Amino acid sequence: MEVWQRCVCYEGKRIKRMMKSSQITDEFRKKTFDNFDTAGKPEQIRLAKECAASYYLRFREIRKDRNNSFALVGQVGSGKTHLLCAISNALLADGVQVLYFPFVEGMNNLKANFEELEEKTDRIKKAEVLFVDDLFKGRDIPTGWQIETMFSIINYRYLNHLPILVTSEKDFNTLLEIDEALGSRIYEMSKNNRFVLKGKTMNHRLS
Repeated sequence: MEVWQRCVCYEGKRIKRMMKSSQITDEFRKKTFDNFDTAGKPEQIRLAKECAASYYLRFREIRKDRNNSFALVGQVGSGKTHLLCAISNALLADGVQVLYFPFVEGMNNLKANFEELEEKTDRIKKAEVLFVDDLFKGRDIPTGWQIETMFSIINYRYLNHLPILVTSEKDFNTLLEIDEALGSRIYEMSKNNRFVLKGKTMNHRLS
């Protein structure tokens, strides 16, 4: 009887493929919990790191729940992207697929070729974990197309219990003002896994 067994290097190669397809840049792959420095930073920064690390540690037990997502919103320059990159990189190392979607660049990419829009949007909707970075960056009021497209993506993931990781300079009240249906879904999905950073003292670029 022949017995087929996967090569021990299979998992390593699979993770490398996921890393490459994640769209996370080489620079962002360097961002980890270990190199997120909280020394001399406001207490909120330390608590945000603890919240992000706790989410990662609990991910496998909550990933099928309604509240399986993580949102970090608020002050510019407070390390929001670093912490969600740390979650993403740790999940990828565990063999969990993550797709990185930087809002401004991602929306421009979707709009660049409407013939490919459905295919690209479908991939974003169905990714195992979706990381949306800087949601609604660049405008006080996003365009109707941006809101409609993001609602389509978030709603699909909401209905199918697919996790999202979200950073935004907009707080939850502002997200609800932009679009209550979209904002309330993110709010519910990240229940118990969200953190708001407020105040310019959080901006490490000004220190």
